[in-house]
Formats: sequence, structure tokens, C-alpha cells
Amino acid sequence: MDIEALGALTVRENGVAIVPTAPKPRQVLALLALHADQVVPVSSLIDELWGSEPPRSARTTLQTYVLQLRELIAVALQKDETEEGTRRRGSKDVLVTLPGGYLLKSGKGVSDVREFERLAGMGYRSMDAEDYSGAARQLREGLSLWTGSALADVNTGAQLEMEVMRLEESRLCALDQRIEADLRLGRHRELLAELTVLTSRHRTHENLHAQFMLALYRSGRRGEALDVYHRLRTTLVRQLGLEPSARLRRLQHSILAATAEEPAASVAARAENGPVRPEGTGGVRLAHVS
Repeated sequence: MDIEALGALTVRENGVAIVPTAPKPRQVLALLALHADQVVPVSSLIDELWGSEPPRSARTTLQTYVLQLRELIAVALQKDETEEGTRRRGSKDVLVTLPGGYLLKSGKGVSDVREFERLAGMGYRSMDAEDYSGAARQLREGLSLWTGSALADVNTGAQLEMEVMRLEESRLCALDQRIEADLRLGRHRELLAELTVLTSRHRTHENLHAQFMLALYRSGRRGEALDVYHRLRTTLVRQLGLEPSARLRRLQHSILAATAEEPAASVAARAENGPVRPEGTGGVRLAHVS
């Protein structure tokens, strides 16, 4: 079974799509697919579908949705060719009823979520090893699996909403680190357009703004780098009542104090090596090239 959730939901058994069109069975499949090969409790499925006020018929209705999914799986399994004498899998072998819940078996199928997490983990380890070229490649490959917002075509209840938030945060962390790797490789000009969009979309994300400031400064656009800081500060003060972190203020002061002849790496290093560690959203290292 192949599962794609980093965009529209796609689930295929034997190459045949088994995603129902009805919203609630689609929610059930989405939650089972995100937790493939793990038991999903009935209580979690009921919470996803109806929240804190489920109908008295909730369990019976959930069983109906499971039956509908099994019917779709059964159609897909008709393509399954087995040797003579080998028992064919049934839909109950794929969507299994267990004490307290249901389990969707993925077999040897591919999950884009698991592949993204594998590649992101490799990228983070490469960053720790200062293999920035490898990190940029691995993180870029992982991010390429995303075709839109997670579960873009699924109505989400409490359970799926948490999963979507987790996935989107993982995506942002991987993106943040891929940009850092690119900055450390000196690709500041190539990043300007992307960072323009990202800082507009994530208006309070300090590290993305710090990366944008560095990319602009290294591209000879010192005034625009300082403008980015002032826009962020205005947004933070107005929306959250917060000042930028000490680290970001150090970066601003370093850019202000820089001379025309000073290497950009020295400016970033002064901001990097101050006594205060980064705090809050985006608290990873500011990238610099030595």
C-alpha cells in the first residue's frame, strides 16, 4: 500500500486508489494511513469525526465507514495475483480489527511522510557533521515530496488537525535547515526570492528573517537587510508585544557596525558568538560562511 499525505491524500492498494469521496470515511482513512501499521483506537477515530459530542450511534456509524473502506480495498485486491494454492488476502487482512481499534497494513508500500522524515533526519545529521552540501541535497529531496499543504483535500477534526500541525512544523524546520545549509555554501543570491516569499508568509519567524537579512547583506543590500529587521520588530511588537530576540538584535547591530571592507562572515560571526542563546520560534544557528 502506497500512501501520500504531503498534499492531497492518496492511498493505493495494488496501484488502485482506495480513497473514498465521502468526507467522513475519508477522514477515517487519513487517520489510519498516517498511523499505518499501528493500532488507531476507536476513541481517537470517534474524536476525529465528532469531537466531544459524538452521537449515540457513533460506534455503529464508524463500523459502517470501515465497511465502506474495506469494500474499496476488496476491489483493489482483485488485481492481486497469487500462486495457485496461496490464500488471497482479504480486505480484513489489510484493514484489521483489533481489540480497541483498527490497523491499516501498509505491507512493503511507500509512505511519503516516512520518506520525508527519513531524508530530513539524514539532513540534520549531515548538518551536525558540517556536511552542508549533503545536508542541502538531502533536505531538498525530502522537501520535494511536498505537493501542497498536508492532507489538503481532507476535512480535519481534532486528531488530524494535530497531525497536520506536526507535519507542517516538521516541514518548516527542514526548510529552515536547508536554507541554512545553502547560506553556508554561499548561495545567498539564489535564496533572495525564496526568502522574500517565506518571510511574508511567516511574519514572526525570527530565524527566517535572520537568514533573509544575511542573504541581503551578503548580496550588497545592507539597507534592505536592516529594513527586514525593522519590519519584523514592528510585527512582533504589534501582534505579540515582544521585542526581537537578543540574537537578532546582535545581528542588526553587527550589520550596522560593519564597514564596507569587512567580510560578511565576520558580521555573521559577531552575531553568532554573543553570550545569549537563541530563543523561541526558529531558534537554530544563524548561518554563516567562514
